Amino acid sequence: QVQLVESGGGLVQPGGSLRLSCAASGSIPSIVFMAWYRQGAGKQRDLVARVSSGGSTEYADSVKGRFTIFRDNAKNTVFLQMNSLRAEDTAVYYCKFTARRAFFEDYWGQGTQVTVSS
Repeated sequence: QVQLVESGGGLVQPGGSLRLSCAASGSIPSIVFMAWYRQGAGKQRDLVARVSSGGSTEYADSVKGRFTIFRDNAKNTVFLQMNSLRAEDTAVYYCKFTARRAFFEDYWGQGTQVTVSS
């Protein structure tokens, strides 16, 4: 069973930066999307950013201009560079890979905590 392993979370002061990474433990053919989601305490899990196999990106309005998603296709790895962090960015961040088979199959990471606080 292939797993997604996240790293890079932690505690950072407002205005600071963090880089999250997510790598697959094995081969996942035909990945069409790599994405980051987040879930704050008592809130639903929301899309933060997504990158397609062709390199097209999309972002939640709340992170545009501050966060950047990029991927290393050869290593099946996706990154989320987070700058100018705010308290409201505090959440558990999850990565998700979507692979195309006869249907779409999703793989989720276990989540990594990001806390923005002074």
